[in-house]
Amino acid sequence: MTMMPVTLEQIARVTGGTFVGDEGEKHTRITGVEKDNRQIEKGNLFVCIQGERVDGHSFAQAAFAAGAACCLAEKPVEGGPYVLVDSTLEAIKALAAYYRSLFSIPVVGIIGSVGKTTAKEMTAAVLGEKFRVLKTEGNLNNELGVPLMLLKLRQEHTAAVIEMGISDFGEMSRLGAMVRPTAVVMTTIGYCHLENLGDLDGVLRAKSEVFAFMDGGTAVVNGDDEKLAAMDPGREKITFGIGPDNDYRAENVTAQGTACVELDVAYPKGRFHVSVPAFGSHIPLAVLPAAAIGHRLGMTDEEIRRGILNYAVVGGRAHVIDTGYIRILDDCYNANPNSVTAALLSLSALSGRKVAILGDMKELGRDSESFHREIGVLAGKCGVDALICCGDEANSYYKGLIASGSEILAWHFPMKDALLSVLPRLIRKGDNVLVKASHSMHFEEITRELEKLK
Repeated sequence: MTMMPVTLEQIARVTGGTFVGDEGEKHTRITGVEKDNRQIEKGNLFVCIQGERVDGHSFAQAAFAAGAACCLAEKPVEGGPYVLVDSTLEAIKALAAYYRSLFSIPVVGIIGSVGKTTAKEMTAAVLGEKFRVLKTEGNLNNELGVPLMLLKLRQEHTAAVIEMGISDFGEMSRLGAMVRPTAVVMTTIGYCHLENLGDLDGVLRAKSEVFAFMDGGTAVVNGDDEKLAAMDPGREKITFGIGPDNDYRAENVTAQGTACVELDVAYPKGRFHVSVPAFGSHIPLAVLPAAAIGHRLGMTDEEIRRGILNYAVVGGRAHVIDTGYIRILDDCYNANPNSVTAALLSLSALSGRKVAILGDMKELGRDSESFHREIGVLAGKCGVDALICCGDEANSYYKGLIASGSEILAWHFPMKDALLSVLPRLIRKGDNVLVKASHSMHFEEITRELEKLK
């Protein structure tokens, strides 16, 4: 696919940088943008990022050897032309904002505390039935990842779905200035990044910064969320959820084990049934906004239904692994009170013995202990058979469970190594095992060990 024309001279002008190289090279067009020299293709712009452990400037010559046309750098590099800027991070954001302005296509911004990636994947799957879609890859949803994704837009793309993640005030404004979404999906306002954002009102205020960077457009929001239901985005607002007052409603929701979720999508002009090849109580809340966006962009019920059938789970997020010995609900990419609650309720709906392995939920601020205790209480009440807590803060899960009077099996391990050493003795053949923690806990190690059990 072909990148919109962008020359080295334009890059220097847009970023406020200085082009260093032969005069005749100024009119060279780049073919793409990369920050990893191992991914460089002929004609790419290589962005030298100064990281905590690695300095991208050290790989400039390797990038040129691989075919890079130019480097974006904060200091002189050897091997080819470069654009010298004060900050490559700020420069790449400026370049992305300019490049985004070259496209007149639907751009859907996906924001919220929980469920962004599922909503992004579902929306992209739906739109893929009618459009050539660019969607956010992996975890490229921050102030470096978003510009890199926008710079992957190509002339052939007819729509984009961009995930936007934040942890502090002002970040959404900087992301919004680049993405300029034509529609926004807001999944929920939850207890995330409270160390910076304070409370739910702060979370809502920070995420709502995006609306200043929309020219009209539509806000598709979770109407079951009290904060979002009451919010006035200053533009068309479409609500979705389970509640009867929502514009898009999930009705007759049934889970077929871990194989699929079936539901009726009811909306003002009709309804249709869909079977989603995924597991989890959160799935309907991804289907509904995807359907709303699809309808807004002229898609039929049948096109939307076919798109949903193409949905695929992203690794580490409610990924079901059937080893033949146990069934693992691998949901260890991240965790906060909202997502852990949803995961426990999904686990409790399964038949067979149910084991929850829960780690610390990070960045919850001064009320972190009480949040963990409340999850422990829930685990004791929702039908889980055993709770395995791992981590310093996870001790409060255990305390909450014990204080609730629940008699389910429970253990607390301060260290992951201690848990791993006894894990085979805690798990039985046929168990359903949920693995859930904040990403920094690296619970994927536990998932790997569970996969070895036999």
